[in-house]
Amino acid sequence: MTRGIGLAVAWFALIGCIVFLLAPLVVTVGVSLSPSPVFQLPQGEISWRWYERLGRLDGLLDSVLLSLQIAAFATAVSLVLGTMAAIAVVRGTFPGRETLATFLVSPLMLPGLVIGIAMLQCFRALGLRDALPSLLIAHVIVVLPFVMRTLTAGLSLFDFSLLDAARTLGLSYPKAVIRVMVPVLAPSFITGGLFGFLASLDNYPISIFLTDVYHRTLPIQLLQYLGESPDPTVAAVSTLIIAMTALLLIVGDRLVGLNRMAGV
Repeated sequence: MTRGIGLAVAWFALIGCIVFLLAPLVVTVGVSLSPSPVFQLPQGEISWRWYERLGRLDGLLDSVLLSLQIAAFATAVSLVLGTMAAIAVVRGTFPGRETLATFLVSPLMLPGLVIGIAMLQCFRALGLRDALPSLLIAHVIVVLPFVMRTLTAGLSLFDFSLLDAARTLGLSYPKAVIRVMVPVLAPSFITGGLFGFLASLDNYPISIFLTDVYHRTLPIQLLQYLGESPDPTVAAVSTLIIAMTALLLIVGDRLVGLNRMAGV
């Protein structure tokens, strides 16, 4: 009897958490299909007017392309740097190894506002005042902790003797890493890259300090739209981002499986 009550409570908590997490997404999608010019769910009919309006929004396409380019660059650089750093942390025996590992993931522990102000002051002290290079460097720092954490976990289970075996068969160390380690750690690469890419695409508290009039990322552009004309067009953009995230998860599931991505 007690076990049955405990199981029922656990299921109730699980369903409650799922509803709590998905309800805002469902509401956002519903609002984007409402014909009303205010934020409310559709009542009786749906409309695509806010999606049709996206093509007429000034600066939206430029901000989307800029955010995608920055996120892709930051993810690619972080995968390379994160892999080398993770190998050094897992395989190294130097003093301060754990401290270094903690430092590399510290951006996840600090408020984005603090990191943004610190980066702004640092870049200005170094004489770097251009928005695009500043954004690229900042987003690498944003993405790197996601890659570092997933790869460190994956490498802790990797058998490095496979690399030695590949080298005895004639492969150089870089080729052995690419042909042996990368396929085995594909779930870690995809998971870290996916979450890092989305974190970069969605980043606001750091980007707000580094953008200018000509380089506005998508979150900052959306905030401007909310200030100028608060209508469901922003919900339509958010729905497209939700669809893109779902598509990335489907691709990841097809490539390696969601269970392997989650480390199950």
